Amino acid sequence: QVQLAESGGGLVQPGGSLRLSCTASGVSLADYSIGWFRQAPGKEREWVLCESHVGDTTYYADSTKGRFTISKDNAKNTVYLQMNGLRPEDIAVYYCATRRSRFCSRNPIDYDSWGQGTQVTVSS
Repeated sequence: QVQLAESGGGLVQPGGSLRLSCTASGVSLADYSIGWFRQAPGKEREWVLCESHVGDTTYYADSTKGRFTISKDNAKNTVYLQMNGLRPEDIAVYYCATRRSRFCSRNPIDYDSWGQGTQVTVSS
């Protein structure tokens, strides 16, 4: 069973940056496709980006392309979400998720394990 723990959320001013971490225990993240999602109050869970296990190919939602990137540190079994140019519309709880598949997905129901989430707030 994959256990995921996110951290790194907080309050940042518009235009600022945050780096979220997602650390796994029990398995190696290198063996999984990874997704990052977010959920704002009163809204459905929204896909942010994902990285497929095969070829380490990354796919971005239009709303995050050019601002958000994913990276991995296999030695630490951790995946990072670097968020730059943050906007008020980025306010949400951010979740990482794993999928035991060669390919990642935009659909949250395709993921097997989820972290508890970390809050990101953008405000001046």
